[in-house]
Amino acid sequence: MDMSNEVSMGNEAAFSRACASLVGGVNSPVRSFTSVGGSPFFIREGHGSYVVDIEGRRYLDYVQSYGAIIHGHGDDGVLAAVMDAARKGTTFGAPTLGEVELAERIKAKVPGIDLVRLTSSGTEATMTALRLARGVTGRSKIIKFEGCYHGHSDALLASSGSGVASLGLPASVGVTPAAVLDTIVAPYNELPKIGEDVAAVIVEPVAANMGLVPASAGFLQELRRLATEAGALLIFDEVITGFRIAEGGASTLFGVTPDLWCFGKVIGGGLPVGAVAGPEEIMAYLAPTGPVYQAGTLSGNPLATAAGSAALRQLNSASYRMLAGRAEQLAFGLTKVIEEADLAVQIQRVESLLGIFFADEPVTNYREAVSSVERGIYAHFFHAMLKRGIAMAPGPYEVLFPGLAHTVDDVDKTIDIASAAAVEARDLWAKSR
Repeated sequence: MDMSNEVSMGNEAAFSRACASLVGGVNSPVRSFTSVGGSPFFIREGHGSYVVDIEGRRYLDYVQSYGAIIHGHGDDGVLAAVMDAARKGTTFGAPTLGEVELAERIKAKVPGIDLVRLTSSGTEATMTALRLARGVTGRSKIIKFEGCYHGHSDALLASSGSGVASLGLPASVGVTPAAVLDTIVAPYNELPKIGEDVAAVIVEPVAANMGLVPASAGFLQELRRLATEAGALLIFDEVITGFRIAEGGASTLFGVTPDLWCFGKVIGGGLPVGAVAGPEEIMAYLAPTGPVYQAGTLSGNPLATAAGSAALRQLNSASYRMLAGRAEQLAFGLTKVIEEADLAVQIQRVESLLGIFFADEPVTNYREAVSSVERGIYAHFFHAMLKRGIAMAPGPYEVLFPGLAHTVDDVDKTIDIASAAAVEARDLWAKSR
């Protein structure tokens, strides 16, 4: 088969072909549609708030590459920056001014950051942050929160089997008990006991990997106080929230300054990137100035740094007012039409992030999120929306990403479609019970 040209085929045929060469037909599990049933559609192209599949179907897209896109698909400014960078070379394994510029832009937007280390993914950023915290403190244990996802490194793939903070158990085959022996898991929105052996507490300041679960009032502030008292570092995983919910991310929105930040998604403008950042006295422990080793051949890649700088350059306070306004309009409208279909729903919102829970009460932690998901309504609603041209994430623990390309008309269209989709989801759910 000549694979140099685009092959004309439908989504089912494309998925069958993919399964012959890719594990499960995908390169990231949620894309497989396993959580919602059916087969995935394959994207041919994207423009603004829309994507088009290989069969020519057009979808209003709220996935936006899981938040990596904020200006919309194919943004002119980002594309121009990438193409200009590509003409000069794709990677050098040597310093470039582009990576310096991206680091300077991150510093300028987030008070408290002196130095940045770029990586190629959010997972690498959180791995580096934890290693750095252990190197700085000389301690071994870390605390994470149940339902918070910090990438797929072994030490962070841990979950808790009880309602109190406990030693984590592996959450994936292949992760050994020893790998998570120093990982303590606590319920989200509950303050843990931080012992003298704890190097760091890592948290999503807005949990966005169990659906969208806001931090309760005072939770982050008290976490900051407790970490300081215990001599542990506080790490904000802002891979999703960074430059998404506020110009300076969650730390500026909530007025809480962590010891280390982890970034990704938005700072790459749609290309692979991650970053760990913080004050000089901590970051200086990283090699080559310090004893904590970290490296990456493609870290600070010229194309990714060009795209990221172009994306950040276009963001200002007006951008975030617009994003929040669109999200508020969408949350209000979806709540109204889904409730009119006699389905209990919680549309949880923090600025421009939205989560959908089919639940009677607001969801405040992972176990409540699981309880909502186990009702089984999301898959029906997802497919009812998809066949009407609205693309949401094919998994109930993801969030919606309305972006700057989504118009008022887009939001109105989404709400109108959701009205019919909710009725269909209700009827299908009733038949399945």
